[in-house]
Amino acid sequence: MARILVADDEPGLREFAADALATGGHDVDAVPDGGAALARARAQGYDLLLTDLSMPGMTGMELLRVMRAEQPEVEVVVLTAYGTVDTAVEAMKLGAFDYMQKPIGSPDELRLVAGRALERRALRDREAGAARESEAEVPLTYGDPVMEPVVRAVGKVAPVSATVLLLGESGTGKEVAAREIHRQSGRRDRPFVAVNCAALTESLLESELFGHEKGAFTGAHERRRGRLELAHGGTFFLDEVAELRPELQAKLLRVLQERSFERVGGTQTLQVDVRWVAASNRDLQAMIADGTFREDLYHRLAVFPIRLPPLRERTRDLPALADRLLAGACRELKRPPLSLDAEAKQKLASWRFPGNVRELANALERAAILAEGDTVRAGDLWLEAGAAPQEAAPVRPLAELERDAVARALELTSGNRRRAAEMLGIGERTLYDKLRRHALE
Repeated sequence: MARILVADDEPGLREFAADALATGGHDVDAVPDGGAALARARAQGYDLLLTDLSMPGMTGMELLRVMRAEQPEVEVVVLTAYGTVDTAVEAMKLGAFDYMQKPIGSPDELRLVAGRALERRALRDREAGAARESEAEVPLTYGDPVMEPVVRAVGKVAPVSATVLLLGESGTGKEVAAREIHRQSGRRDRPFVAVNCAALTESLLESELFGHEKGAFTGAHERRRGRLELAHGGTFFLDEVAELRPELQAKLLRVLQERSFERVGGTQTLQVDVRWVAASNRDLQAMIADGTFREDLYHRLAVFPIRLPPLRERTRDLPALADRLLAGACRELKRPPLSLDAEAKQKLASWRFPGNVRELANALERAAILAEGDTVRAGDLWLEAGAAPQEAAPVRPLAELERDAVARALELTSGNRRRAAEMLGIGERTLYDKLRRHALE
């Protein structure tokens, strides 16, 4: 059963669509305009959105743009009374799965289109799950002795409920280690919920963590459960914990101590049972010294610290890691398997990978796009982006460098914003903010 949202200002059409789709076994909600649809989607989440293009207030096209930015996993079918080619093409360019002319011919026709959209959603979910599973094996599959203490520590701490703090540079596989801790724990059949503190604005992060009540702030049209509540019984992974502002550090400390919290704007105290795993790529003890991170929170999180080594210290692991990541890239790109030739392997071996495993994965995905035949050659490996500038090179403004990096990532991914965000090591919402700031939309 899928969750479907219908947005249309015509009561008859809303009722017709809701009945037709509910008859197909789906859970259907219907709203009269784009603003209400957006609020409902933000609060509850859906698999499929059917939206009219012409509605008062927020139009269907505006709703489509926002949904592509905020919830790109949701499939969208647009409904139009005009059926013009230009309108359909614009909607498809923005990411709509399909469009239907009104009046809709029959309930069966509507169910057929919705079914095809949901099949694509299910296929993408399966592909993403397979990619995550293949990636999850990589950093903890090792041959270098430097990883032995990490694997041993994960095996020791996973069966117990101690809080774990994962430390290491960006791209060293901290989230993969967190998932491995969850997989080896008694909570493996319960949710694993991750929040990246650096990927959300301060105003959104508190609501994302704790949820909010209806009316808690402008735009809070519905009660929303937070990620912490959704993780009840499972593992809660708090990534980039150093990015928490002081007020949230204090609230998090209370949750760790009392295992309870309130939603934003609420008074009801909720109990929560989660296994805590936190991660940081920054020196938290140095932050304690300069007053930007609470010492009491650090000691609550660092019950069992594990430090992940950078890739430059795992030289023996590089060949196996490269092979696995290249195979994963080929699966995601739906191209036949590739192998690295001798010069390509030598080029990888000579690189220090300041971006660690994430940089290696990005380099191999780019190579899989560029490679011809069944072999990746040295020329297919674009590593210059991580090279240090020469001392005599002029200093360019950060905004200019950022714009070039975003534009290059979009070029390399043929405009695929999800993959561009992954290549840049940022969240999709952060990418959209940068696209607007640099006029790259």
